[in-house]
Amino acid sequence: MAGDWLGSIVSINCGDTLGVYQGRVSAVDQLNQTISLTQPFHNGVKCLVPEVTFGAGDIVELKILEIPIDSRRQTNYKIPEKTTGISTDFVNGTTKQRPVETSNAQNIPRRSDAKSNDFVDTSPQPSSKSYVDRHSEGLNQPKNFRRRHNSSPPKCLGYSVGRNQETDSAGSSSSRYPNQVTPKKSGPKNGQLKARDDECFGDDLEEIPDTDFDFEGNLALFDKAAVFEEIDTHERKGGGGTGGGSKSRGTPNERAPTYRHDENILESEPIVYRRIIVPQPGSKEYCTDSGLVVPSISYGLHKKLLIVAEKHGLSIEKRLEMSGVCASQMALTLLGGPNRLNPKNVHQRPTVALLCGPHIKGAQGISCGRHLANHDVDIILFLPNFVKMLEPVTNELNLFCQTEGKQVSNVRDLPDCPVDLVINCLDCHENAYLRDQPWYKAAVDWANQNRAPVLSIDPSVADREQGIHAKWSLELGLPLALGEQAGRVYLCDIGIPQKVYREVGISYHSPFGCKFVIPLHSM
Repeated sequence: MAGDWLGSIVSINCGDTLGVYQGRVSAVDQLNQTISLTQPFHNGVKCLVPEVTFGAGDIVELKILEIPIDSRRQTNYKIPEKTTGISTDFVNGTTKQRPVETSNAQNIPRRSDAKSNDFVDTSPQPSSKSYVDRHSEGLNQPKNFRRRHNSSPPKCLGYSVGRNQETDSAGSSSSRYPNQVTPKKSGPKNGQLKARDDECFGDDLEEIPDTDFDFEGNLALFDKAAVFEEIDTHERKGGGGTGGGSKSRGTPNERAPTYRHDENILESEPIVYRRIIVPQPGSKEYCTDSGLVVPSISYGLHKKLLIVAEKHGLSIEKRLEMSGVCASQMALTLLGGPNRLNPKNVHQRPTVALLCGPHIKGAQGISCGRHLANHDVDIILFLPNFVKMLEPVTNELNLFCQTEGKQVSNVRDLPDCPVDLVINCLDCHENAYLRDQPWYKAAVDWANQNRAPVLSIDPSVADREQGIHAKWSLELGLPLALGEQAGRVYLCDIGIPQKVYREVGISYHSPFGCKFVIPLHSM
């Protein structure tokens, strides 16, 4: 008898502590008063175990959600003790309810065969298929069964064995619960709705083709060249446009120009790439990334330009400060920029060796080292001891001593391990005799053996085959004609006004744009 209820979907309420379980009955043990559920759901969540077993003492309420359709015989099943509810009898297509008293075993008659068209199944099916097996829906609904579409989802799946139904005076069954369903009403309005639903959703799914549309093959049938040729022929014959006027696509030179997303569509004056004209052009010309031509100048013209700028107020101190800022910005970029210099990378502070001489170029290097030290770069300044040095060098050295940078006067005090960058300011444009000094030769040997990249600031135009081979060179204002030993050439703006260039005979237009340091390419 108990085996006839196997496969039924039930809901078991085990109280507030254990919660509610739903699942399919897999075993009923009348001797031990236990029931087992397979594919169980606990409070709407699928259990991790494939099967759970309940004792009679754990069950507070048992609800039958679905009975297999193949059960035609009316049998009795004994509910374990301590269960309460209502026993539902299905006899001749009618529903009768009677209260069930708590006892050790109660009889629940099985569902009889209902073949009448007037029978309306008042047991709603689960609104979500996640609680039951999606592939085991064997209960066929009658033809006149219709679910209420706008009803809220049922609070508990299936009809409850422990709830009473109320019958009104007209004999029609009504319910105060939102999970009840009503039979389909007959009438012209519902008939029109059904006809409309059948028209929208009544197509046979088997008539839908199962093959995908071949977009690639269909696109291959379109001959783009032939279509454009036909359009051109039609336009040349006067068929294009309104009024019968001809509208030819024209040759490539006659067509309207097309623009990229970064080009200006407004008409402007022609671009002049040679905006800097010098009276005594050097032996070399450079160009910027945007194509502007920057000619080189001789050292004599460069010196004259600085003298005139100093006469108009651009003092040596201002020039040193500007060149030091530009050189430090370039050095910070070469050291890694924000990827290297950030608060999260304090254990990898870069080290820079600064080689300076007792002249203005050396003062420029000291100014660069001061700005680098202010940006948490470890600076080692090499400056030989001299009895008398220029005042700008002394002033820059006094400012550098206020930082955390280190100063050495002997090459042997320089680090033995490779550093991140070497800044070369040893050379001088006028005092060529310094290259014969022992300290100069020792510093050059150390730089070439350290295997660190070298940045030269305002290098000399003289041939330095035995000097330091630079990877980058930074020029001031306008470049000099440097050789291959200078490496890649960069140009920095030191703030010389345009009228100062004009006074020395240079037609000048700034090539820097939005930057203070730009790269130059040999032409």
